[in-house]
Amino acid sequence: MENNALKRWKSLAIISTCLLLIVSTLYALKVGWKDKTAQPETIEETEPAQEEISFLQLWNDDARAKIELESYIKEVTNVNSSSFIPVENRIAVFDLDGTLFCETDPVYFDYQLFMHRVLDDPNYQATEEELETARKIQEQIDTGKGAKGLEVDHGKGIASSFKGFTIKQFNDYIQDFKNEPAPGYNNMNRGDAFYLPMIEILDYLQDNDFTVYIVSGTDRLIVRGIVDGISFLNIPNNNIIGSDELITTRDQGDTDGLDYVFDDDDELIMAGEFIIKNLKMNKVSVIAQEIGIQPVLSFGNSTGDSSMAKYTVTNNPYKALAFMLCCDDTVRENGDEAKAQKMFDLCAENNWIPISMKNDWKTIYGDEVTRK
Repeated sequence: MENNALKRWKSLAIISTCLLLIVSTLYALKVGWKDKTAQPETIEETEPAQEEISFLQLWNDDARAKIELESYIKEVTNVNSSSFIPVENRIAVFDLDGTLFCETDPVYFDYQLFMHRVLDDPNYQATEEELETARKIQEQIDTGKGAKGLEVDHGKGIASSFKGFTIKQFNDYIQDFKNEPAPGYNNMNRGDAFYLPMIEILDYLQDNDFTVYIVSGTDRLIVRGIVDGISFLNIPNNNIIGSDELITTRDQGDTDGLDYVFDDDDELIMAGEFIIKNLKMNKVSVIAQEIGIQPVLSFGNSTGDSSMAKYTVTNNPYKALAFMLCCDDTVRENGDEAKAQKMFDLCAENNWIPISMKNDWKTIYGDEVTRK
């Protein structure tokens, strides 16, 4: 009996030893073993990398403005960066004409709207003063030089020639004018003349929690009309600042606003009185009044935007940049190389970042739009 028991124990010991050797061998070869701490060996096992969205697709990769803006945005939106800017202070201001929207077909949209009103509208009889202002605008178109004080004369002309319009009637008038073909371009209406690479910047900033304002020399109601109905723009009316005219009510007459109460059947109308041209230093004043926060980004294209640019970058508690468009494209746009060079020089003098329409942009209005 003892011999049989001993034989059984010896057999079990041998079997156990064999099994232990097999398991040890498999372990050494890592057969059937998955090391949870090891990195995956095949591409199929890795998580797909998150592709970084590039908003500035219409910009050439070597464009200085693109490179500097993207670097700036990464820095100021990084909570661990010393240059981090809280969301409530991420304010960007943009001029309209020549910065976001064409100003050279052949002149500003609002100048052309005024000329249409006083010269071509069969339902309106222009005053001698309005006709004189239209003559000055035509002289600027012909010579490239504007008469002194024309900006204010035009503002007064817009106010007087649309006196009595309701805000809706004025906007409807603007929409009809927007739908006319652009005089100098094929496949584009007047109201479609937005610089598409600049629209990408708007989207890029808004995606990074910047609040964007348009601060224009054009009449505020006209800017609202230009922006109205443009599907690729997300600029609410309360973020639009421009030149202003007096708004009153149809029933108010000559009664002072302190003595009149808006009644149930009343409606707002344009009073025919010009208030202020929002150019140069006036842009800075109105930013302080209406926004109440110093911007950290400024985009303009002319000396009329210089004060806004300097205000943005001067004594700012946050890192701030100013960009200026240079109208150097004479093929896809009605550019002016001499004027563009003056702006390049001004940028170098003030450490602003120039944007070359010719060299930085892959397109301006879209490839289907061409100059006539």
